[in-house]
Amino acid sequence: MFVIHAASLILISALIALAWIDFRTYRLPDPVTLPLIAVGLAVNAFAFNTPAASVIGAALGYGVFVAIEVGFRRLRGIHGLGRGDAKLLAAGGAWCGGWLLPGIVLIGAISALLFVMLSALAQKKRIDDTQAHAFGPWLALGIALAWIYRAYGPGLYPPVFTF
Repeated sequence: MFVIHAASLILISALIALAWIDFRTYRLPDPVTLPLIAVGLAVNAFAFNTPAASVIGAALGYGVFVAIEVGFRRLRGIHGLGRGDAKLLAAGGAWCGGWLLPGIVLIGAISALLFVMLSALAQKKRIDDTQAHAFGPWLALGIALAWIYRAYGPGLYPPVFTF
């Protein structure tokens, strides 16, 4: 259990740092996101014995967000997601497995929408759909909650089910 607690401390610390950085700069730096992917793969391989779920989660997280980024840019002609978001979701997949990716994205999307709506309401402004907003803080929230569920809750990975 010590390994899980230590891993949780690493993950939550990195997610807080990434959320703060992205909120202020609209950037998710590779020197934090890429090692987070590697550590997530290692934790799942050695602490949970679920390396396949971790590798699949990282690949799906990255691939799906890159596809959305490219498709949105081709459709609208502007950037909608950055590669940092894709790398952060890959880290979420590495830590939580592919099974929890939809929950991570759902938590991130709902919390981001609530933030934007409440900010507009507080400032008595209309929502500007051309205004950029950092998505990393909300993905970080989704990853943190999914990790807590995976590591400390009933989890979605019984011993015989590793994907």
